Amino acid sequence: MDDATIHRAAAISSPLLAWYRREARDLPWRRVGFPAWGTLVSEIMLQQTQVARVVPRLEAWLTRWPTPADLAASPPADAVRAWDRLGYPRRALALHAAATVIAERHGNVVPRDVDDLLALPGIGDYTARAVAVFAYGDRHPVVDVNVRRVLARAVLGQGEPGPAKAKQDLPLMEATLPADRDDAAATNAAVMELGALVCVARSPACDACPIADRCAWRAAGYPEHDGPRAPKQSRFAGSDRQVRGMIMAELRASDVPVTPTEIAMVWPDAGQRDRALASLLHDGLAEGDDLEGYRLPRG
Repeated sequence: MDDATIHRAAAISSPLLAWYRREARDLPWRRVGFPAWGTLVSEIMLQQTQVARVVPRLEAWLTRWPTPADLAASPPADAVRAWDRLGYPRRALALHAAATVIAERHGNVVPRDVDDLLALPGIGDYTARAVAVFAYGDRHPVVDVNVRRVLARAVLGQGEPGPAKAKQDLPLMEATLPADRDDAAATNAAVMELGALVCVARSPACDACPIADRCAWRAAGYPEHDGPRAPKQSRFAGSDRQVRGMIMAELRASDVPVTPTEIAMVWPDAGQRDRALASLLHDGLAEGDDLEGYRLPRG
């Protein structure tokens, strides 16, 4: 990364911080005193899920399970059932497994160290850094898709960020962060907020952008992106993901094993239905067989 790029990255933090402190959404995980456990739960729920869908589910989750030990004491099926329609229910199993480790090995306290967080089941680099920064105020770069889009445009002059590259993305975000820990944590949140609300993938609101006068992409005349593109998620309708979700809905709704006949009614394509069921069994989201029926995991 050359000096000019470092300078452009550092130059966006001050106006972004001022904008964020005026305009930031009032979200539960941003409030003073919000627990580290809540931050971990929120970060996992927010993966590929809209904020509006997460907030009520998060509040219900933390009311039922206010600490990791509370969740660990419940069977995994309860976690999957409470996940409801947030999508990607493997996240519920991962969160249950992480809660068990936190309760047993960390004294029921979410660890602060990034390496300790990475050692938890189902916790990746983004989530580990996000918890360390947003729960504990430590100074680390935190990079998600919104951050990569803002940095690609404002700093690199590119219309799209392309595929994720940790060796490029993390140093670029690091160059954006002020030295002060509180300001650095707020800058991480500010870049995410800008990407979520203003510098969106389609039709960015450049007239409302607090760093429009420092945006390299705007200064270059908004050139079309001609490099590699980030992979797009396949359509949901008619996909195996849709069939998995329909089977999961049947399992969540029943307190007794669901018969193969009942599962056969959720989708007409037997081959796709069997494939979806097999994948749920493989992922630990369902258990059973055609003789005993199928149910959520009992742990």
